[in-house]
Amino acid sequence: MNTLKAQVILWFSLLLSAGVQAETAVFAGGCFWCVEAAYQDLEGVTGAVSGFTGGKLKNPTYNGNHRGHYEAVEVTYDPAVVNYEQLLEVFWHNIDPFDNRGQFCDKGPSYRSAIFATDEQRSLAEDSRERVVNQFESAVVATELLPASKFWPVEAAHQDYYKKNPVRYHFYRTGCGRDRRLSQIWGDAAGGH
Repeated sequence: MNTLKAQVILWFSLLLSAGVQAETAVFAGGCFWCVEAAYQDLEGVTGAVSGFTGGKLKNPTYNGNHRGHYEAVEVTYDPAVVNYEQLLEVFWHNIDPFDNRGQFCDKGPSYRSAIFATDEQRSLAEDSRERVVNQFESAVVATELLPASKFWPVEAAHQDYYKKNPVRYHFYRTGCGRDRRLSQIWGDAAGGH
């Protein structure tokens, strides 16, 4: 078992033994560094892990093969503090829901946006997507709603990237036009980190 996965399992076990309620949600919104940053400091979120999901390939890696997978973030949260609907709102305000080729400057199948919902989350995710469709009636919402599947954490160098490499992260985020486009779509509700 890789070290990061072992650490995540240990951390999750400690939370459960401490009596903290924990649920997970998985979102793909282009660059996982940016999606992770959107959730990491949100009250009630106990962890945000960058990785891959949605594909069939086992043990995908960033510098190796991750074909068929989306770059995604698994958010662990305490539903007594923050609920799934609030996490969905954060998700929408941090993506361009109209881009079917990727997100911002990152193009290709692994950068497309999607909500990976469990059976229990599906109706809330559908309602959330429908609200965005109704809000932007003249545009086509490309963000998919897909069934939750195995989540594979990415290598440690990509975890907490925005904290470990703040200058590079800021340069990437600004150069990619992420915040500018989010402001165009969402106005004052736009996410950013």
